[in-house]
Amino acid sequence: MGTATQETDTPSKALYDVESNFKSLSGIEKSAIFMLALGREHGQPIWMKLDDGEVAELSQAMAKLGNIRPELIEYIFSHFISQLSISGSIHGNFESTERLLSEYLPEERLRLIMEEIRGPAGRNMWEKLSNVSIPVLTNYLKNEYPQTVAVILSRIATDHAAGVLAKLPDEMSMEVVQRMLAMEPVQREIIGKIEDTLRTEFISNLAGARQRNSNELMAEIFNNFDRQTESRFLGKLDEADRETSEQIKALMFTFDDLAKLDNVSVQALLRDVEKDVLTLALKGTSEKIREFFISNMSERAGVMLRDQIEVMGPVRLKEVDEAQNQMITTAKTLAERGDIVISKGGGDDELVY
Repeated sequence: MGTATQETDTPSKALYDVESNFKSLSGIEKSAIFMLALGREHGQPIWMKLDDGEVAELSQAMAKLGNIRPELIEYIFSHFISQLSISGSIHGNFESTERLLSEYLPEERLRLIMEEIRGPAGRNMWEKLSNVSIPVLTNYLKNEYPQTVAVILSRIATDHAAGVLAKLPDEMSMEVVQRMLAMEPVQREIIGKIEDTLRTEFISNLAGARQRNSNELMAEIFNNFDRQTESRFLGKLDEADRETSEQIKALMFTFDDLAKLDNVSVQALLRDVEKDVLTLALKGTSEKIREFFISNMSERAGVMLRDQIEVMGPVRLKEVDEAQNQMITTAKTLAERGDIVISKGGGDDELVY
């Protein structure tokens, strides 16, 4: 009798495991399993009552579920609504979540939600903004109200906020700082509206803008080749598809394009380039390019540079390429900061970085 009583009073191993698993789940994970199991027909009325933030949070949890045992699904249904049995298992991932949501959410809303839960820039709007380049984010925020900018900068990574503040116009940046110092807790409704605006007017447009023309991508790759590798690839491409080859050449930014800088820009570049890098880079250029740089230096500095180039002796072409690429990289960095203007001929050919 004692043994029989013990077997009756002690829960089975299987039941104990289900209960244990159930208790280890968070509330959002239990809800995600419940909604995924409900499917389209029964889940639609519930989904339609959720706001975008709730849908995103629930969808993200669904996408991370992995394989769910049928015993656990049954236990969750029993816990939520009385007695309901279900057979088979379900698997939660991005694809199954997107398929389910596509049945009853508008295409644009679905795209925004899936973009939010997939990343890659971040799990939420503020993490995404903290991964947008500082010049791009600054360019967008400088057209917003200072109070809005203050709210946004108070919620993104501090190093990113510092970078944006440093690039905003002086008068605006100080007003933003003052508003951040005097800021009181912001209502959730206002935060939600700002998030919606950022999502629809900035992040979505940014994602579209990032889709790059294949020729532009290849031109940037070719820019990073050494001279011999570049010539080899362009030669082969000339033979295979001359038109595409010419388009890529037109998009490439080369060391010779630095000779199209205006006087102010080239002088700014010269201040940022180490003297030994400049000497090595000009060692392998034509006299015309060399004269362009020297003409933007003081007479004494120009004479010294010519002397250094002459006494340098033979150097490896690879070293010259590396020095020239370093100068190109410096020029692009200065252009991104707005310190110089880079063009491949002026006017409509101006390159914006």
